[in-house]
Amino acid sequence: MNREALKDLALAVIDTESRAVSELRGRIDDAFADACGLMLDCKGRVVVLGVGKSGHIGGKIAATLASTGTPAFFVHPAEASHGDLGMITREDVVLALSNSGETEEMKRILPVLKRLGVPIIALTGRPESTLAQHADVHLDVSVHEEACPLGLAPTSSTTVALVMGDALAVSLLQTRGFTRDDFARSHPAGVLGRKLLLHISDIMHTGEDMPRCAPESTVSEAIVEMTRKRLGLSAVVDAELKILGVYTDGDLRRTLDRNLDPHVTRIAEVMTQGARTIRPEALAVEAVGMMQEFRIQAVLVADDSNRLVGVLNFQDLLAAGVV
Repeated sequence: MNREALKDLALAVIDTESRAVSELRGRIDDAFADACGLMLDCKGRVVVLGVGKSGHIGGKIAATLASTGTPAFFVHPAEASHGDLGMITREDVVLALSNSGETEEMKRILPVLKRLGVPIIALTGRPESTLAQHADVHLDVSVHEEACPLGLAPTSSTTVALVMGDALAVSLLQTRGFTRDDFARSHPAGVLGRKLLLHISDIMHTGEDMPRCAPESTVSEAIVEMTRKRLGLSAVVDAELKILGVYTDGDLRRTLDRNLDPHVTRIAEVMTQGARTIRPEALAVEAVGMMQEFRIQAVLVADDSNRLVGVLNFQDLLAAGVV
């Protein structure tokens, strides 16, 4: 095995596909805008069709469209000929992928699509092909060469088709005004969704689970509270739960270093004043940033009146999948 030869081969693939993608820039023309217009005006869904490797790329494009505000799904043309054509309605738009533009399964259903009056957007490598000629809009995704040295395995051509699909999806996303919250709503179970949707109030400790003590409490009493609640700190609050300060594991170490008697020393004498707080309606991911910036492991949650309403630590964020 020649390691250098393997690396050279990999670089050659990357260079070939990079050139193919760069050539797409010259093909973002009125046809591209027309394709976007058809999908923006679509009252139904974008139905993506493709066979073989084009089918795999089509499935990914359909998923990207659906997750970014353009309802879409993938149908295999062969299955369409055996009943799945019923999934396509006059309200839909078809996005058909075929590098040759002559895929038999695709050509077989073209007459039915035309009779339905469904707008067809074709992505092919041959503008003169049957699919391109029968489409309402044709997007040229041709390549000068495949990255495969045999010129057989779809490589550059599938990459270019995928990039064109991404260009369509992102252009539609921007035009629709699709927001981060919209994206999160379509990804509620994923990491992105949790980061964009989860608020502090969803995961903070409240009520009796909040470690807290009065300013006149002794350090030993605060230690008992911290140990019982197991969040690495105790808020120091007045009778109305107004936050006066915080006592952390670090404060405890400093107290012991000063040889202070924890049984008689009042917590007000050794607490950290001006505790850092966060609002309950803030995103949980904001707490991650705060903890990283200030190198703290927990944070107090306060309302508009600086009253303690919750406590949150880094382990809570880990358990919620925000980190």
